[in-house]
Formats: sequence, C-alpha cells, structure tokens
Amino acid sequence: MIHLNRPSHATRFRTRTGVGVAIMGLALALSAQRLAVPVIAATSTEQANGAAATVLATLPAGYRDWTLISVATVGSPVNDIRAKLGNDVAISAFRAGKVPFPDGSIIARLAWKRVASEQTNNAIAVEAKARGLNADAIQKLLNETFVAGPPTNVQFMVKDSTKYAPTGGWGFAQFTNGKPDTVVAQNCFVCHSPNKDRDFVFTAYSP
Repeated sequence: MIHLNRPSHATRFRTRTGVGVAIMGLALALSAQRLAVPVIAATSTEQANGAAATVLATLPAGYRDWTLISVATVGSPVNDIRAKLGNDVAISAFRAGKVPFPDGSIIARLAWKRVASEQTNNAIAVEAKARGLNADAIQKLLNETFVAGPPTNVQFMVKDSTKYAPTGGWGFAQFTNGKPDTVVAQNCFVCHSPNKDRDFVFTAYSP
C-alpha cells in the first residue's frame, strides 16, 4: 500500500545540497592506508597544480555497504538521484558534527538517472483516485514521481590533509562503469570552495 499522506523513506532524509548542480565533480576522500585501496600517487607538480588525475586506481572495496549520509536530487538538465555514503571515519565525524573532517574520511556520491516507473505510477494513480484527486492533480503527482534508473557515475572525496593540501585536504575521484575517469582536482575544489566553513563538504548528515 502506498500512502500519499506519508513521505517516503528517501524523502524524509534532509538534504542540503542546493549547489548540487554545480558540484558535478564531487568526489570522495580516501585513506589508502586505512582501506588498503590501490592509489596512484601524484607527482609534486600535479599536487601543486591541484591536478592529480587519479586519486583511486580502483573502486574502494565494500563502498556500497557504507552508511547512508543523505540523499538528493538534481533537476534539468542533470535529472539524477544521488545517495551520499560515508566510511566509518566520515560517519563518526558527521554524527559528532566534527569539522574539519579527520584524515581517513571518505565520502561517496552515487548517482542514477531519474526515470518514471509504470508499476509505481499505476499504484499511486489508483490510490490517488480513491482519495478523490482529480485527473489533473493525479497527472501532476505522477509527473513529479521518479525512481532510480541507470547509474551514471560514482564520485569520491578522500581526506588527507597533507597529501591533498592544495585542494583543501581533499582528493577527488570519479568512476564510470567501474573505471576511473580523469579528474582535475582543482576544478572539483573550485566548486566546493564556497563551503570552506564546513571543510568544503556540502552534504549534511540526515539522521
């Protein structure tokens, strides 16, 4: 049974990612020593330019089992649904309200295209009609109803205050179809720089 007068579990998560459209290069901070994740080291020149192309050589093992921080959605033309996950170090900092985040904190952003679900829409339409909504109201409701569709990419922010000092202590990485993309860290950092007071992290923990 779908209850229209109850927000969904995902909706109840409070998101504070109003600048999400600009943060297309959001990445996750990784500590290789703590997670035993292969890392490709940047040269001193790359670090100085904030342009280390690859922070992570592979996806962190078990990242899909990390704790949910919050969720968000971004409108046109991006049109995606996002889940923010954190490793144990990051989650402890979020819950304690600790800023800056300690080294070893890792934040992941998973994204999927927003798509309509015929099965979901049919169920919503039946209940909406039973509750007396007219055809226009039902159609408006369905037009704003989405589920997660095909995945787009996975992004990471990796906290190492020494290694990634030129970019606020964060390293950035992105994977598409499980393979690392070239990411210019300085470009990612520019998007995050307005939130310096929050250690360049926009997502707030949703209890």
